[in-house]
Amino acid sequence: MIEYLVVAGLSGAGRSSAAATLEDLGWFVIDNLPSSLIGRVAELAGHSDSEFDRLCFVTGRGGPDTISDLNFTVDQLRASGAHVRLLFLDSSDEVLVRRFEGTRRRHPIDAPTLLEAIGRERALLGEIREFADVVIDTSEVNVNELRTRLADLFMDAASGGAMETAIISFGFKHGLPLDVDLVLDCRFLPNPHWIEALRPLTGLDVPVRNYVLGQPQSEEFITRVVDLLGFLLPAYATEGKSYLSIAIGCTGGQHRSVAIAEELGKRITELGFRPNVHHRDLDR
Repeated sequence: MIEYLVVAGLSGAGRSSAAATLEDLGWFVIDNLPSSLIGRVAELAGHSDSEFDRLCFVTGRGGPDTISDLNFTVDQLRASGAHVRLLFLDSSDEVLVRRFEGTRRRHPIDAPTLLEAIGRERALLGEIREFADVVIDTSEVNVNELRTRLADLFMDAASGGAMETAIISFGFKHGLPLDVDLVLDCRFLPNPHWIEALRPLTGLDVPVRNYVLGQPQSEEFITRVVDLLGFLLPAYATEGKSYLSIAIGCTGGQHRSVAIAEELGKRITELGFRPNVHHRDLDR
């Protein structure tokens, strides 16, 4: 059976970069396809001897008419029994304005100002974003980071209908990640930043890992979180959720959250899930 991925999102949020990455990951990508044609193309692919088993439609361009068709099209595909996932790419207004001004591209939504055009498109796409299987905010994500995130999510076709689980470490001083489901705060743990020998290291280094995990509160925190996830992950999977992202935050995203995220990844694997662990702010 063919696996379908529909990519939508705000203009300037990275759909072209996503299309190129997904093509490299082995998806057959059809870019800039009107939503009204997705069902027809999927029907043809499903009744042919096509060699492609993963088909990606990158859409969302073309204004209100194209946008209004997308939810209906995705619902129709799912009703047919096909395995369909919807990816939504988002970004902040400030970043989108900067990107459009940098490339001097025209926004596809007609409006008196660029900011108003972005606002209108955001309103039009609000329902699509709400029902997306996964949302990636690209405001602070470069092309290489986006590629890594997409590879974590969509490289493995063998997972079938299993729920994809991601654990993301981050620093609160760099802002909350906007594209996660659960946020946990580990700033109550002693901070290795204040130990001179540990400051230049990260939570991936053994001395920092031993220091963080060696704190009396750490084991209890991890045990309680794993117990909670042991209940939540199967429940989400039973409900049909395709993706679950869990964010672990500390002050800078260098030490505590990294070590805790790595350890949680190992513990969750023991529950029968295969989490992707990603460290958002490690290179800052």
